[in-house]
Amino acid sequence: MPSVSPSEIREKTAGTLILVQEILRQLEQLFLQAVPTVILVFLFYFFMRWSFFGPMERILAERRARIEGAQQAAQSSRAAAQEKVRAYREAIKDARAELFAEQEGVRRRAVEQRDGVVLAARRAAHEQVLAAKRELQLEVERAKATLEESSAALGLQIAEAFLRPGPREPREGAPGA
Repeated sequence: MPSVSPSEIREKTAGTLILVQEILRQLEQLFLQAVPTVILVFLFYFFMRWSFFGPMERILAERRARIEGAQQAAQSSRAAAQEKVRAYREAIKDARAELFAEQEGVRRRAVEQRDGVVLAARRAAHEQVLAAKRELQLEVERAKATLEESSAALGLQIAEAFLRPGPREPREGAPGA
């Protein structure tokens, strides 16, 4: 590698130093020229924040609050509706149970009434049978009494007819006369 003398190094370093100083001066000029722009940007930022973003954030916050309120109202409405549906179903269930109990009571009373009518009819039929038996018994006894009277009279007539001498003539009222 070729050797470099200290003077060459100083020249190159001095040239570089001048170049760096020139760059720093240009940057200083650039920053000084940019100060009004930066100030304007900050002013514009604060103005926009005050006039646009602040109201926009308030509007968005109100909107969020309204949405959350509407969601809560919807949830409470849904819960109230579900409670009403549950109460309605419970009322229907109770009404059905009450109706079933009432129908069962009506059916039971109808069965009891029918059983009462059947029992009364059986008693009446039994009374009629007993009355008919008594009537029949009376008729049998009357018929026996009549037969006894008739048989006694008929026996006398037969005995007279056999015991009487002479031709036998039929009497009036006798059969075959």
